[in-house]
Amino acid sequence: MINTLFTDPVQFVVWLIALLIAIDVHEFAHALSATRLGDPTPKLQGRLTLNPLAHLDPLGTLMLIIVRFGWGKPVQFDPYNLQNPRRDAAIISLAGPVSNLITATVFSIILNFVIPIAPSLYFLNAILPTIIFLNIILAVFNLLPIHPLDGGKILVGILPHNDAVKIDLFLKQYGVFLLILLIFPIWGGVSPVLYLLSPIINIFTSILLPGSLLI
Repeated sequence: MINTLFTDPVQFVVWLIALLIAIDVHEFAHALSATRLGDPTPKLQGRLTLNPLAHLDPLGTLMLIIVRFGWGKPVQFDPYNLQNPRRDAAIISLAGPVSNLITATVFSIILNFVIPIAPSLYFLNAILPTIIFLNIILAVFNLLPIHPLDGGKILVGILPHNDAVKIDLFLKQYGVFLLILLIFPIWGGVSPVLYLLSPIINIFTSILLPGSLLI
């Protein structure tokens, strides 16, 4: 992504804005759901806000800008404040990807139905497709059932207790290594995760961005 700063500054700014929106919505949804489930930790830490500065991780943001892969600052919550820690942790984790899909859907409605009848908003055509696409990618990627992604906590939350304990232990020990293996390009310069997720991403893209190029 960083190369576009010099070759196409406008595209760089569009991608940066879209990334900030996607991460901001995602982390705010985690904070909001944790608060609603009875844990004040995110609010006390200043995470119950849509201010993107509260949700940016310096290294994660730098990686996003350089290689288009990074992360936001994880929202912390205290399981002892939750009525059903395992179930509620899964709900908190699910809130992030769901919020990204809702965001993508809202902007898709604006792009496909509002802008055609409101020419004054035509300038949004330059940025909305990127916002929609990045929100789809962030949602689908985070649903991978691997720690430290949201999907790992969701998987642990829906499994029977004994299985959940075993899977949780395994993912805490090896999840990061599995994630690195999935991300690292090996097949023709393409990462395995792209092969796994592209069909799902393409389904959402074909619905929310009809006529766009699929990955």
